[in-house]
Amino acid sequence: MSDQSPFDTDVQTMTRFVMEQGRKAKGTGEFTQLLNSLLTAIKAISCAVRKAGLAHLYGIAGTVNVTGDEVKKLDVLSNNLIINLLKSSYSTSVLVTEENKEAIIVEPERRGKYVVCFDPLDGSSNIDCLVSIGTIFGIYRNVSDSGEQPTENLALQPGRTMVAAGYALYGSATLVALSTGQGVNFFMLDPAVGEFILVERNVKIKKKGKIYSLNEGYAKYFDPALTDYIQKKKFPEDGSAPYSSRYVGSMVADVHRTLKYGGIFMYPANKKSPKGKLRLLYECNPMAFIMEQAGGKATTGTQLVLDVKPESLHQRVPLIMGSPDDVDEFLSFVKKHEANA
Repeated sequence: MSDQSPFDTDVQTMTRFVMEQGRKAKGTGEFTQLLNSLLTAIKAISCAVRKAGLAHLYGIAGTVNVTGDEVKKLDVLSNNLIINLLKSSYSTSVLVTEENKEAIIVEPERRGKYVVCFDPLDGSSNIDCLVSIGTIFGIYRNVSDSGEQPTENLALQPGRTMVAAGYALYGSATLVALSTGQGVNFFMLDPAVGEFILVERNVKIKKKGKIYSLNEGYAKYFDPALTDYIQKKKFPEDGSAPYSSRYVGSMVADVHRTLKYGGIFMYPANKKSPKGKLRLLYECNPMAFIMEQAGGKATTGTQLVLDVKPESLHQRVPLIMGSPDDVDEFLSFVKKHEANA
């Protein structure tokens, strides 16, 4: 009879993983504190999402956030959870969230050396129909001089300077994708022990996929390059099979699927949204960081997303990301139409 236990007694939790990386880099442990607090918030949000109906958390809270979206009760709860837990981690100085117009400056006695930009509950329009939703976050260093009063300008750093980024997906299971600049790793929440367990190490996106993802309901407003590109995906002239179309409408779900299966996710500029719709600081930058770390590409159509110099907290940019060959092919259509213009 085997003496092997059905339980793994040497579990690689997310906390342990980050601590080990921090020891190698001779860190202070402050980043681990920050991440632990963020994970606690994500666990609480996951719990709230799972029992939202029972706890009367569905429905609109009665206000509209700074970017014009109706705020759901779960949004408010998630936002408050993350703000309070990050403040109490003693590791942050400035917080930027989709739900607050101004940046949150952490009280002097609780300040630390990181700046966090986050979307507490992405895809919240899908809450009531039980479609997957998520949390997105990007972490920067406080680059101000010691003792200097932090301002919102600390958050206006190009995505290239991020020290870490990730997202939580509240789907059939709760998963966190995390990158600290050394590749992407997936961690799954084990509800039995209340910990995120490493399930996939050094995730890489396929060089080319077979899926395109965008809201074709806006086809009326598409520019000619995008219309031409989508036509080629549907009616390829080289004898290859047409691409499949998949669009959830929750950015986290759509990007996660793109990362897992390859292909291209697009929320481009169009006549209705000339600057795009997705927000640079807490949606596009963290996802672009993850995508590049997994070997993919992320562009606005004119430059790499991570090279954009932010000008305002809630700035919008166009976003095209995914498998490198697919993104390059899309950009070739942009260049062709620019040349013919």
